[in-house]
Amino acid sequence: MNAFKAFKAQVPIAWSPHLYITLVRGIPGTRRLHRRTLEALRLRKCNRTVMRWNTPTVRGMLQQVKRLVVIETEEMYKARKQNDVNHRAVRPPLVINHLPDSASCS
Repeated sequence: MNAFKAFKAQVPIAWSPHLYITLVRGIPGTRRLHRRTLEALRLRKCNRTVMRWNTPTVRGMLQQVKRLVVIETEEMYKARKQNDVNHRAVRPPLVINHLPDSASCS
């Protein structure tokens, strides 16, 4: 599964006071109304995330551009960021011994 489908599989279920909105599709080739909506949401580049209050106005804007964005609740956003941090954490080096066991004893 590619990253876009993985994003889309995480549908916000619980109500949250904040919504984290990420632009996952490009702006060129979209309708002018959609471009203006993304501009109002302050989404200018792909893979950028903004935080907005969960209000009916913002939800209406997101309904217009739902194929271009990914919507996450606060818990989902924090969990995704924690997974990224864990993935980028420094791991201990692998030590590989190419010598046979009898040669290392003598």
